[in-house]
Amino acid sequence: MTSFSNPEHLKKLFDEEVITFIERNPESKRLHEKAAGPMMNGVPMSWMAKWPGPYPVYVQSAKGAHFLDVDGNDYVDFCLGDTGAMVGHSPDASIEAIKNRLDKGITLMLPTEDAAVAAQTLADRFGVEKWQFTLTATDANRHIIRYARHLTGRKKILIHDYCYHGTVDETFANLDEHGETVSRINNIGAPVDLNETTWVVPFNDLAAAEIAFASGEVAAALIEPAMTNIGIVLPEPGYLEGLRELATKYDVILIHDETHTLSEGVGGMTKRRGLQPDAVVLGKTIGAGIPAGAFGMTQELAARISASLHLEHIDVGGIGGTLAGNALSMAAVRATLTQVLTEAAFERMEELCTTWTKDVQEVIDDYQIPWQVTQLGCRAEYSFRSAAPRTGKEAADADDFELQQYLHLHAINRGVLMTPFHNMALISPATTLEDVKRHTEHFRDAAKALFG
Repeated sequence: MTSFSNPEHLKKLFDEEVITFIERNPESKRLHEKAAGPMMNGVPMSWMAKWPGPYPVYVQSAKGAHFLDVDGNDYVDFCLGDTGAMVGHSPDASIEAIKNRLDKGITLMLPTEDAAVAAQTLADRFGVEKWQFTLTATDANRHIIRYARHLTGRKKILIHDYCYHGTVDETFANLDEHGETVSRINNIGAPVDLNETTWVVPFNDLAAAEIAFASGEVAAALIEPAMTNIGIVLPEPGYLEGLRELATKYDVILIHDETHTLSEGVGGMTKRRGLQPDAVVLGKTIGAGIPAGAFGMTQELAARISASLHLEHIDVGGIGGTLAGNALSMAAVRATLTQVLTEAAFERMEELCTTWTKDVQEVIDDYQIPWQVTQLGCRAEYSFRSAAPRTGKEAADADDFELQQYLHLHAINRGVLMTPFHNMALISPATTLEDVKRHTEHFRDAAKALFG
């Protein structure tokens, strides 16, 4: 149920947008009805059913910051595959490297030079020296968690309340009203009691983190340096540095999942803020759309791992996979990191994101809307609360699904795509000022319809 002050008005506006959507997208409707036969909910992956409107838009082609749907409608894409295409759709340098690799072998179970170049680039940017590659950030998170348990002999992982780290089982936990770790209500088929594997603490709460670390039960802390999947929640001054001190004090392995917070620059928040994790996880963005993930470790951590393993058994221990580090992914990662995700590109992306943020704030101020907007490098998001959230729960409590669906459908009908799970915009190297202003026009029109 929406918390919007006039739910009848919101429903009327949404129903009008549905009519417009159907009129604009007859070919997408035809293709969706055809797909409903062989696919559950008519989509190849369940999340795609969450788009607003009666069916998703079907894409004909995508390049840079735009895509064209099968009905001939042009869109500015601020979703960008929910970070998977943060470099823009099919950047020329990455595509050239991918094409060149296709004729030379895709997956070999042997290394290529591209992997070493990619690893060295990541080591230089993030300050952790030893890297391994996977197909997803979820895989990378699982692998480093296994290593942490192996080294420490402890079984629990510390996470933040309302975090998201892919489909890692240990992370689908929340705090209940008594401060106890419990399974999320939307945790599908949980394999074990989350209280056995996980210790949940609020973001920005060093006292809670120390209690967890001091228990002697925590092997690793898996964190985003800023929360992004429940809305952007920024760290308060000293919080990340305090976690580092506590992790060192209690011999807990500190893992930064920078899959989304890479938006702050070539070395993510780790480099920009001078942070010193034991491990860093990356995914999605680094392969320009080709499945790829990575995790980096300090020299010390990598040495501890290597010394504790026997070569004879490393292929059956739950780390790695036959497609991980494949030649095609490595070609894509090398080209994307060295030719697309450059310092100059990030500077321009952040500048445009600052304009996006200022425009949203101006509309909020003009209509005296009790919302706020937060920026994290080239990523920004507005939320339905008057002040920036400091914890995941504060961000979650401000969510309003019906209001969000209206805003997203309003945007789609005006050629603007936002990520379906947030009010979030991501700026790519190909995004232009005109693209940003198209969003501003949509947002102002929607605010006028809601509050004018």
